[in-house]
Amino acid sequence: MKIQDDIISYRDMCDMEGVQTLQRGMNFRLNPRYSVILLSQRTNAPYKDRIYADGITIEYEGHDVSRQNYTHNPKSEDQSAELPSGKLTQNGLFVKSVEDYKAGKRSPELVKAYEKIMNGVWSLKGVFELVGYRVVYDGKRNVFRFILKLTNQSEMENQNIKIFHTRLIPSEVKREVWKRDKGRCVICGATSNLHFDHDLPFSKGGTSLSALNVRLLCMKHNLQKSGKIE
Repeated sequence: MKIQDDIISYRDMCDMEGVQTLQRGMNFRLNPRYSVILLSQRTNAPYKDRIYADGITIEYEGHDVSRQNYTHNPKSEDQSAELPSGKLTQNGLFVKSVEDYKAGKRSPELVKAYEKIMNGVWSLKGVFELVGYRVVYDGKRNVFRFILKLTNQSEMENQNIKIFHTRLIPSEVKREVWKRDKGRCVICGATSNLHFDHDLPFSKGGTSLSALNVRLLCMKHNLQKSGKIE
């Protein structure tokens, strides 16, 4: 069972979702019960994703039109909700989900978010509710910005994921911790089944905003620590 802030490989991520490859960043209803997004806050990331200061909200940028040829630059065009045929794009499917939720026709779409920390290193960010969107002019074109809030629902328990309603660890903190701890459990040196762990839990006043309170633990030592917290 994978939990929020577990460290995984790209292959692990694909296997968890039962697919050979995940090439798109937005995957509406990849699973019949939820959607999947891939996000990154690295400086060279193709889209501008960010975590709000509340620690539980993600703003996820929509995706560009497909590249038509070598000279075509999708970054110069407005992001689209529809294809020329009228079929909804991934942006359009997410927009429709939000609008149906706002109209009281459905519950918020559940979205699993995976985060690229660095090449070869991914993290299960958590499960979110898709609750809003807006269209923003970024200085060159119009883009979609989707709003997702960390869920505390238990609906995902049968989908091989355990949900903890906790604050998100910023990407830059995760990168700093990974480099500082050299990709190993700080207790035993294990390099597999790793997890970004709060030294002092958020519920007891610990922070997610500093690498000083985050460390790498393997599954064994993470579970041992969890068992001691009262």
